[in-house]
Amino acid sequence: MRILITGGAGFIGSHLCDRYLAEGHEVIAMDNLSTGSEANIAHLAGNERFHFIKHDVTHYIYVDGSVDLVLHLASLPSPVDYLNYPIQTLKVGALGTHNALGLAMAKGAKFFLASTSEVYGDPLEHPQRESYWGNVNPIGPRGVYDESKRFAEALVMAYHRYHGVDTRIVRIFNTYGPRMRADDGRVVPNFINQALRGEPLTVYEKGQQTRSFCYVDDLVDGFVRLLASTCNAPVNLGNPRELTILEFAHKVKEITGSDSEIIFVQPQDERTKDDPQVRCPDITRARELLGWSAQVALEEGLQRTAAYFSCQAGLA
Repeated sequence: MRILITGGAGFIGSHLCDRYLAEGHEVIAMDNLSTGSEANIAHLAGNERFHFIKHDVTHYIYVDGSVDLVLHLASLPSPVDYLNYPIQTLKVGALGTHNALGLAMAKGAKFFLASTSEVYGDPLEHPQRESYWGNVNPIGPRGVYDESKRFAEALVMAYHRYHGVDTRIVRIFNTYGPRMRADDGRVVPNFINQALRGEPLTVYEKGQQTRSFCYVDDLVDGFVRLLASTCNAPVNLGNPRELTILEFAHKVKEITGSDSEIIFVQPQDERTKDDPQVRCPDITRARELLGWSAQVALEEGLQRTAAYFSCQAGLA
């Protein structure tokens, strides 16, 4: 196949490039490098089946020749990014998705949307099933990301129903692994880098918020399985093993061998306003339709991720 991946120089997008190239496909990565990095795809530079286009998907997308599959991963998914760039976040979710869908329709390609568990907001249902409509504050600071993805899902289903585009939607729960940005503000890089530097691990409030963590290789495998299926409805992909943030901080200390202390802080900005108190996927649909579940244990995934950050920091 000839595959276009928007956000292809990002954390997850670059791993997806690796997977499809390993399977023998031709891959076009498109990214404006606002949050992605050429370093994530530098190892692919000599591959004749790999092409990189620097482009902002909120503008018209042109790709010469045939395209069999469009995977739309371009996004600003970290709180640091969507709070600093709220308008861009809304535009990539709305205009970017519209442009990517338009390309897929013009090329007769299958379309894949990387959505998010944030469509559920601060959930009143636990764990979260795909049938749950969510509890989102549309005018809060996080609303720019949550609503951009909710709109994107609605747009994808409109193109599927009205134009007959063959579409897939995945709702991604917390995913981690090598190539995450050290400064993206999410808990995995925050804790690992604090632990590696011997700094205190900063836990918001009392650390009783819960999260579940899926290793990036498992997520990418779920993408491939979903695309091979005939399911047009949204599918949760994530690891249902749930930990409190405090438990996770202790796990990071254990994995890294750090003697960093854990301190409790009150957030000083809007980063945690409307922050979900619980987050855990119900993956029944993924198990039954795709035969998928997370295979990489948290301890193994954290070891790989810590090794990456240690190398990046020159500590290895």
